[in-house]
Amino acid sequence: MTAPRRNERSRRAILTAALELLTETGYPDLTVEAIAARAGVGKQTIYRWWRGKGAVILEAMVDSVPPNAVLPDTGDLRADLRTVIRATVAEFADPRLSATTRAITIETLSDEALAEQVRDQLLRPQLAAVKDRLRAGQATGQARDGIDLDLTVELLFGPIYHRWLLRNGPLTEGYADELVDLAMTAITP
Repeated sequence: MTAPRRNERSRRAILTAALELLTETGYPDLTVEAIAARAGVGKQTIYRWWRGKGAVILEAMVDSVPPNAVLPDTGDLRADLRTVIRATVAEFADPRLSATTRAITIETLSDEALAEQVRDQLLRPQLAAVKDRLRAGQATGQARDGIDLDLTVELLFGPIYHRWLLRNGPLTEGYADELVDLAMTAITP
């Protein structure tokens, strides 16, 4: 069975409406009916294309990320990691973006299919770009050969998620820089 064809204008209106309403009302009060009304479509259109509000929000988030993410490569691994970790911290610290991230996190706790989509469509491409930059750092001698790149990525991003999830301290550029410095201490030859 093939997926129903989507009208791009309607799809775009739905994704925009979902993110706007999420910011205005918060995730618990966000409904498919409200998204449909704001987008000017019937709710059956949304259910034809998505399983529910979590899937709509995920697609809106994925749409906002440039395809084929590539990290900067200035030749300075520490500086490049600071750039990406500072941007990540800023995203988690931004109330509007944080609300979206919290919403999708809530949905993934009870929806394994959505959790898999989040991992495959949103997280893995971004984390793969960091691994690629770490590999380039290994090639230039700025990171040790043989380090576990997946573990290094977790070392960089895990503390941010932990602090954000538990609301356990501020998410600042200084915090981002300290994370990078600690990670660099661990991986530098």
